[in-house]
Amino acid sequence: MSIQTRIAGAAETLPPSLARIARAVSDNPGIVVDSTITELAAICETSVASVVRFCRSVDVDGYAALRMALAAELGRESVQFSASTGFGSEISLDDSLREATAKVAALEVLAIEETIAGLDDERLDEAVAALDGAQRILLFGIGASGLVAADFGQKLLRIGRAAVILTDAHVASAAAALSADDTIAVGISQSGTTIETQRFLEAARGAGTKTIAITGVADSTVAASGDVVLLTHAREPRLRAGAMVSRIAQLALVDCLFVGVARRRRADAVEALQRTAEATQVLRAE
Repeated sequence: MSIQTRIAGAAETLPPSLARIARAVSDNPGIVVDSTITELAAICETSVASVVRFCRSVDVDGYAALRMALAAELGRESVQFSASTGFGSEISLDDSLREATAKVAALEVLAIEETIAGLDDERLDEAVAALDGAQRILLFGIGASGLVAADFGQKLLRIGRAAVILTDAHVASAAAALSADDTIAVGISQSGTTIETQRFLEAARGAGTKTIAITGVADSTVAASGDVVLLTHAREPRLRAGAMVSRIAQLALVDCLFVGVARRRRADAVEALQRTAEATQVLRAE
């Protein structure tokens, strides 16, 4: 995982003084390269000691190491995405529409690359095996995570898997409480703090159901409720109307799960996809 993604994710769980530093660096990572530790502390209205604690919280050995890591990463990514200036900084009113869309595209590409590169192969295989062996798959998420759950469910239905896409928190908890050992419950929450998703997974686990948590925060309450935890990595811009970059990372991850399940029964999956395509063809305009 890149240092910028690590910092962006840490902002969700750090105490207020350290979270302020994380947000400031996420908004403009170049601020670290251009500022001394004293200057950064003043900008973030905190102390030098807090900046040192912040460095340790993101697994960096001191401010000098943080500056070097960010400088190297910003330079590498600017070359990768042919950015002239300001790569890695938050979308601002000074950006042209072309610059803003280029930043979004770069962040989404990075989210997919980092999520796939960071996948634990053993955990992924365990999740695929559990989904493949399940008689029923319960899928739940709130907001944009709910859209990802729906996308995953539709794909599973297209290959004949009994996927239940749950859109109401009360119904989700009720369904989870009545689940059994032939059911798999999948909860999706980028922040890992969504109470409804946490309770859905806890209800399923209490009923003896194996749970899969898809989240962006490893030490979150949602992650703690998953028997198998799959992590996404994304730097979400503040200028958004709901999840954007993190949604792309989640979609990439559930696509990996889908491919894993489909390839285990390749012949059946191919036949099912063909039959469902033919069934919907008559609904398309000629």
